[in-house]
Amino acid sequence: MVKNAKITEQANYIAVFQETSIRRVWHNEEWWFSISDVVVVLTDSADPRQYIKKMRSRDQTLNANWGTTCTPLALLAPDGKMRATNCANTESLFRIIQSIPSPKAEPFKRWLAKVDYERVKEIEYSELAIARARCSRPRATHNAHRARFWSGMDAAIS
Repeated sequence: MVKNAKITEQANYIAVFQETSIRRVWHNEEWWFSISDVVVVLTDSADPRQYIKKMRSRDQTLNANWGTTCTPLALLAPDGKMRATNCANTESLFRIIQSIPSPKAEPFKRWLAKVDYERVKEIEYSELAIARARCSRPRATHNAHRARFWSGMDAAIS
């Protein structure tokens, strides 16, 4: 069963880590990332489904909790259709990453924490979210606005 089957363009995003796309969706007030995309990024595996299967067989605790660790959500597949894809929120993704021996794991964890931190700041400071949502604004103007906003926040915090 696909949860959150009604996906709007604003809720379905692609994140980029080291020039590799990672599909994500906004669900239950947090980002959920495609587990197979993360496995590809961290392992360079040609067959992420097989890697996940072997990973689960090696880590019995992860396997026992797989149903609560991941949730099938509708994401845009490479063929252009919306398909149920196993996704994990940040907390669950950190748990999955622990089971993947990869030198890319630490940089990925920092990237993931930054993605979530930016979203929390957008919620707290809705002006930044509004500025980011304006697609028609040229990138240079957006970056200047963002710099002004954060410099004002630094001054307010100090």
